[in-house]
This record gives sequence, C-alpha cells and structure tokens, in this order.
Amino acid sequence: MMNDTLYQHGTLALLVPGLLKGTMTMGELLEHGNTGIGTGEGLDGELIILDGKPYQINGQGKIQVVPADFTVPFATIHQAEFTDLGKLTNLTAAEVYQQVAQQVQSQNTFFSLKITGTFQAMKTRAVNKALEPYQTLVEASQKQNIFTGEQVEGTLLSYYSPQVFDGASVAGFHSHFLAADHTLGGHILDFTLAKGQVSWQQFATLEQHLPVTDSAYMQHDFARDDVTSAIDQAER
Repeated sequence: MMNDTLYQHGTLALLVPGLLKGTMTMGELLEHGNTGIGTGEGLDGELIILDGKPYQINGQGKIQVVPADFTVPFATIHQAEFTDLGKLTNLTAAEVYQQVAQQVQSQNTFFSLKITGTFQAMKTRAVNKALEPYQTLVEASQKQNIFTGEQVEGTLLSYYSPQVFDGASVAGFHSHFLAADHTLGGHILDFTLAKGQVSWQQFATLEQHLPVTDSAYMQHDFARDDVTSAIDQAER
C-alpha cells in the first residue's frame, strides 16, 4: 500500500514571531516516518532524516545524529516509498525544480523530491541556536553560517508545498542536504547538479499536528505577523 500521508508538526508560520520552543521530541516525530526535514528548538541547526536517522547540521556546520529527547518546533516527515524518475545531469537548481515539476504535474499537492548523486556546487546554511527570549524568525535566521562545497556526493531531500499552503510550510520546494561523508549539509540555498538519480513521492493527505499544549502558541495573534514576507526572507 502506498504511503501517501505527509505528517507535519508545527507550521512555518509559528516560527515567524519567534515561537521557537521545542514542542515535540524526535522520538515522537520518528513514530510518523523515517524521512524528513525540520529544525531544533531555538532554530538549533537544520535537520534531515534519512533511513530513520535524524541528522542535525548545527550552526557551525557540525553534523551529528540527535537523541530521541531532542525537541523540535517544526518538522515534516513521512514513510519513504519513492518512485524513480530517472537521471538528471548538468542542471542548475532552478532547472532541476522546473524539470521535476513539469514531469510530475503535481503543483496542487504535496510531494517529496529526493536526489542522490554528485553536486558540482552546493551552498547551504545552518542557523545558530537562539536562546530565550526568542527573536523573530527573520532576526534569528540572520545568525547563520553559510557552507559551500564542490563535487560533493550526497542526498538532497525536498518537500514541495502547494501555493495555497504558504505559511503552513514554504510554498514551492523546501530542500535540505546531507553529504555522503557528512562533511557538508544544511538548508539548501543553491546548487548545481552534476548527475543524480531522482525520485519522488506524492501525498494525498497532510496530517497537520499543532502544539496545543504550548500556551505561547495558543495565545498568539498571528494577524499581527506578516507571515509570507518573513518566510520569503528567512527560507528562500
């Protein structure tokens, strides 16, 4: 049976005003899948989950597997059952995303994209952990380090969200990377693909989980926040 449910804890919108408290443990999150992306409490680095292993790329670029009690304010996860789309070679990031979008014809549904191969150039970022009282997403995300590599082998994991869901997540592609030798990773800012095996997985159902036990989230008035603009600045 096809695994067509995407599970998401929190929303990108809740990060915008600085609701960065970890409200789910990694152990709880992994009950809902073995593949995903997210961030830690206080935007503590970038997360990529592959084959059930949750890797954190911290603000200094160090890569480690996080424990079950590591907490997240926002994460997306699913049970991997990818379908092969073939190989792509010598393309920019924009060209990759455009070709995949044309091939799958799935602009109004959520889907995951996975590319394993060699990247001629890879540019990522990871944010330094913020401490309470938390700043806004835009302010906190400025405290980041940028990492680059050339001829890097690794895995790109991306989630595509329909435009109508902008705010719940990033409309379009939201991509993280992990090098095969664990020397480079993070939230992808740009890349050039040398050659890669491409696969995808479409989701018919979005299971959206909200942190109802977090009083700061429950009492916050999001009408005061310019969610779309903040996400554009911090995530794209």
